[in-house]
Amino acid sequence: MTQPYELTVAAAADAIAAKELSPVELTESVLQRAAETEGALNAFVTRTPEAARARAIEAEREVMAGRSRGPLHGIPFALKDNIDASGVPTTASSSVWADRVPVHDSAVMDRLTAAGAVLVGKTHMHEFAYGLITPQTRNPWASDRVVGGSSGGSAAAVAVGSAAFALGTDTGGSIRVPASFNGLVGLKPTYGVVSRHGVAPLSWSMDHVGPLTRSARDAALVLQVIAGRDPRDPASVVSPHLHRTGQGCGDLRGMRIGVPANYFFEHVAPQVTDAVRRATDQLVALGATAITVTSPLTAYLVPTLWGHVAPEAAAAHEDHLRRCPDLFSDGLRTLLEAGRMIAADDYLRAQRCRTLIRRAWREMFTTIDVLATPTVATTALLRSQSEIRWSDGFTEDVTDGLLRLTSPANVTGLPALTLPIGEDSSGLPIGMQLIGDRLAEPDLLRMSEIYEEALGNGTDAGLRRRSPLSSAFALERAQGE
Repeated sequence: MTQPYELTVAAAADAIAAKELSPVELTESVLQRAAETEGALNAFVTRTPEAARARAIEAEREVMAGRSRGPLHGIPFALKDNIDASGVPTTASSSVWADRVPVHDSAVMDRLTAAGAVLVGKTHMHEFAYGLITPQTRNPWASDRVVGGSSGGSAAAVAVGSAAFALGTDTGGSIRVPASFNGLVGLKPTYGVVSRHGVAPLSWSMDHVGPLTRSARDAALVLQVIAGRDPRDPASVVSPHLHRTGQGCGDLRGMRIGVPANYFFEHVAPQVTDAVRRATDQLVALGATAITVTSPLTAYLVPTLWGHVAPEAAAAHEDHLRRCPDLFSDGLRTLLEAGRMIAADDYLRAQRCRTLIRRAWREMFTTIDVLATPTVATTALLRSQSEIRWSDGFTEDVTDGLLRLTSPANVTGLPALTLPIGEDSSGLPIGMQLIGDRLAEPDLLRMSEIYEEALGNGTDAGLRRRSPLSSAFALERAQGE
């Protein structure tokens, strides 16, 4: 028998609208699921069950009175712990903010509250989002593996059903990496589409806010709520085409898929390569046209990312470094101190390089609609792993290895989505990344929905068949370690 926590956002919204499921019943199911799995996973830093129950009761009253606020009305969700919700601690998983309780909502929390969504808690993350592991949280697919980061707690919560959806942030891949490692859809919107007001900054020119969900349809529903112009975020943009986001019907005729001839399939695990090739072939079978392209200026992508992130993060935490440096973890303090050493002329060179990369990538998108690539070069790594060794002898640091394929979308500011396309021989999820032109979220989501529908992956039955949702999977695996 399907439990309410197993439902996608879309399925739960339909059931609530039809008055076949109450927001209270759904919220209680999700809260119970968290109680069952948290001992094994540690996805949440703060849980808010009583406030969630009160919001669910209010949502139920409104639904029964015919006052629907839309598809997120009564849907339980989680926030990454660098996103403010009034009266709920925001620690960013750091001792620096151990006692911080915001008195105002972030822009995205404002929008979700207005939509009637139900906050169930704040999720663990890599300290101040400066990393791709989230060491506090275990991967529900295999507890000896990293959950990914920095939005790792959000990914784990959605994967097991202790949140119907969650929000994360993405500066170099921090939504897409944990989504890929947990068999989820993760969307990094176009830079500026979702306001970052009330979100702890890491790198103001690279930071994005977006959803982690179990299906592309769910991601579309969440994006329609959280997107929108906000004068409190100076990077905020108008996104007029998002009203057609999530229309995943028909076929892909007329869509041009770029298949990269360079960079994205270099130093990638064979099973990941094979899965992405098969998924691309499926998109072509659904009507799309494959076009081989050369991704431009790839040698400069990761250096350009770090050329922005390191000094901007140091500037964002300048006051903390001066007042309370010992409250940072040793690793983060080292990174921030290193960022302070980057000279202004080097930062300006990085900005010039970024301008050239953006122009070249926008030019590439005049010939294609979507670029299809692996999301991450490998499936979830062992928690004990500090580097990735490839068969040709090439070795890379775990952080660089995990962000190598996701960083292009942060440097360019283009929208990127990861969706699950299968598993490796160990049963670990594999993700495919779709990158689009500026404000092309509708194309990414429509392509993903059509792919899911064709394979049955977007259905609740399909999701339960290949995830930890419908069993004590996470608890059993963690206890077996």
